Amino acid sequence: MTETADLERLAEDLLGRSLDELDQEEQDVLARVAAGTYIGIDADEAAQLELRFGDKLADRVAAVGGSWGFIIAFGVVLFGWMLLNSALLEDLGLKPFDSYPYIFLNLMLSMLAAIQAPVIMMSQNRQAAKDRITARHDYEVNLRTQLEILRLSHRIDRFAHMFLQSAKLDEEGAKELGKLSRRIERNRKGGEEEDEDALT
Repeated sequence: MTETADLERLAEDLLGRSLDELDQEEQDVLARVAAGTYIGIDADEAAQLELRFGDKLADRVAAVGGSWGFIIAFGVVLFGWMLLNSALLEDLGLKPFDSYPYIFLNLMLSMLAAIQAPVIMMSQNRQAAKDRITARHDYEVNLRTQLEILRLSHRIDRFAHMFLQSAKLDEEGAKELGKLSRRIERNRKGGEEEDEDALT
């Protein structure tokens, strides 16, 4: 039997659909079930294999930018900036380099937001791709488990059927053996009666 025929039979037996009706993931799982192979690397490992420098940098920026440490440090920098550009520098006899309304600070914040937002979105897109890999992996594990359970169920059904057939044959054999022993017993008794008649 060819591999395609095996897959077709498995699809019909286990899923109740033809191989053509299954999507590619289900066909791949059936092929692995038929071959007796296991799933490869998990989602985290697959995602790590595809990481480039930009991906790692985006993850680091997202990790730092989305932390309380960054918020506190950024608040301290903003407060220091405003303090430095207030009357403190004027008291020292220096002219503030970005006095109120802090136009240069607004420019720097806008530039930081313009750069940081797409980098964080890159990291989120990568995480979404990793989640899709995880979902596909989980689906494959669940489908494979379901197929193996169905396979075991079919085997148990076949063994139960074979056992019942064997029990039925044993019962019929016991009946035949009983008939045969009764016939032998009758023949034996009949032979003893003939012997008694001959003696008298």
